[in-house]
Amino acid sequence: MASETSSRTPPKAPGARSHNRLSSRLPEASGKVATLKGKSKAGRIESVMRSAEKIGLLREKDRRITGRISSELIHEAKARTGIDSDTDLIAFALANIALEDNFGEVFRSLEGTVDPELDLEF
Repeated sequence: MASETSSRTPPKAPGARSHNRLSSRLPEASGKVATLKGKSKAGRIESVMRSAEKIGLLREKDRRITGRISSELIHEAKARTGIDSDTDLIAFALANIALEDNFGEVFRSLEGTVDPELDLEF
């Protein structure tokens, strides 16, 4: 009987950082992952997780969250990100929210604040 190889990622090495574990499961950036405005999805995910780690958001896993989520939502999110694990998908989603810069909100709040007498040279 032939032994089956597991598609699971090997156990995390002692001292390995959590974003390394996540990025090791991401699809390769070669044709498997569509590009997203010049960046591969994998690159964007790695960037978000690296930023979250840099500011200390991924130091320790000391909370557990549970909830009922639409399977269609999970399927679509996994398809768009290439992330297989529910835990990694939730971590990426939360990191995205935590790192949000609120540019749109600030931009809208500035509407009408430029002095009409300001010479914009055009």
